[in-house]
Order: sequence, then C-alpha cells, then structure tokens
Amino acid sequence: MDMILTRELLTNIEKVINKMIFQSGADCVLLIDRAGNIIATAGDPPSLDIMALAALSAANFGATSEIAKLIGENDFSLLFHKGDNENIHFSKVGETFILITLFGSGVSLGLIRLKVQDLCDRILEILAEKG
Repeated sequence: MDMILTRELLTNIEKVINKMIFQSGADCVLLIDRAGNIIATAGDPPSLDIMALAALSAANFGATSEIAKLIGENDFSLLFHKGDNENIHFSKVGETFILITLFGSGVSLGLIRLKVQDLCDRILEILAEKG
C-alpha cells in the first residue's frame, strides 16, 4: 500500500521527534523507510553522512530480520549498538519505517528506550490520523 506523506504530516512528525530529543538527551533522530530513504530528521548529528547512515541502517535492519527468521522469530523490533562514546538505537515504526536514535554514552539507554517507544507510538498515531 502506498502512503503519501504530506507536508503537514511531516511537520507533525518532526515536532514529536524534536520533543523526544529534548526530553531524552539524544543527539539526533532520523526516521527512514525500509529502503533507506530519509523521511524526517531532528537534532544535531555528529559529523557524518546521514544518507549513508540511513542506507546502511536499512540494510542492517533487513539483514537482522533475516537472522530473526533463521532462529524462528518473525522479526526483531529493535537493535542497539554501543560504542565507547556514541550509541545507536534502531526501532521499527510499524511495517514501513525505522527510527534511528544517536546518543552519547552519558545518556541512559533505559530513558532512550522509553522515549523511543513513546515516539514510535505517537508517529503511528499521526500517520493513522491522515486517513
């Protein structure tokens, strides 16, 4: 099913993403589709190529979905990678989107997970309001 994202929908999504960044202490949040296209961004990403990040993240999520199937799971709903200074959290938003959250080592993973779940729910509500 094709989905048309209007400017109003994107503005509403960007507002809730910005609120999440403020509340959680995350550095940057990207909403991408499963093909790696950037839908919305907020925050101040470290000096990196967000286009490459989106494409690689989509591929990573796709590969992980296949790993899930190999072990008898339908899918994994989130991924997390911890670095020395930076961390990255990926979460499914419905069947179409992936939310990527970049945050420093001083930010609580528990808080990020809580805020990401709330944000994913809110994004799905916004998308449902279009219909």
